[in-house]
Amino acid sequence: MIAAGEKIKLATVWLDGCSGCHMSILDLDEGILSVAERADLVYSPLVDTVEFPEGVDVALVEGAVSSLEDASKLQSVRARSRVLVALGDCAVTGNVPAMRNRLPVKQIMQRLYIEGADVNPGVPASGVPPLLAQARPLHEFVKVDFYLPGCPPDPKAILSVLTDVLAGRAPKLPAVKFG
Repeated sequence: MIAAGEKIKLATVWLDGCSGCHMSILDLDEGILSVAERADLVYSPLVDTVEFPEGVDVALVEGAVSSLEDASKLQSVRARSRVLVALGDCAVTGNVPAMRNRLPVKQIMQRLYIEGADVNPGVPASGVPPLLAQARPLHEFVKVDFYLPGCPPDPKAILSVLTDVLAGRAPKLPAVKFG
C-alpha cells in the first residue's frame, strides 16, 4: 500500500476500450482537486508522456487486452507500478471488446478492412497492432491489486478508490469474483 501523507505518482492507461472510464475520471469534477493535491499524473492519454515511467505508485488501467501491443504495454505497466487497478468492466471481465471472441481474427480483419471498406480495401500490413485470438481481462496477464467494475465506473467510486489509496488504505470494493 501507499504510505499516507506522501505525494504519489499516478498513471492512467487506456487499452482496448471506449475511453468511458477516462471520461468518468474527468467527471470527478471538484474531487479531482483533492486527488491533485496528493498525486502527480505522470502518464495518461490525458497528458503528453510517451513512455510509461518507472516508479509509478498507482496505475488505473482501462480496457481489455486485445493485441500484442496491449499485452506488452500491460506487462510494462505492471512491472513499473506498485498498485494496479483494473478500471471498468473491459479491464475486469473483457466486456465489449471480448464480444469478438467467438470470431477468428482473420474473419474480423476481412470484415473490417475488406468487406467494410469504401476506399482501398485490404488488410493493413503496418500500423495496426496484431490482434490476439481473444480479448481478455487484465488478470489473465498480470497480477491485479484491485478491481473497480462498472461501464463506466461511477466517478464517486473512482474517487473513493483514489481517496483510500492516497490515504494508505486498501479500497473498500464489493466482494465480487470476476472472470
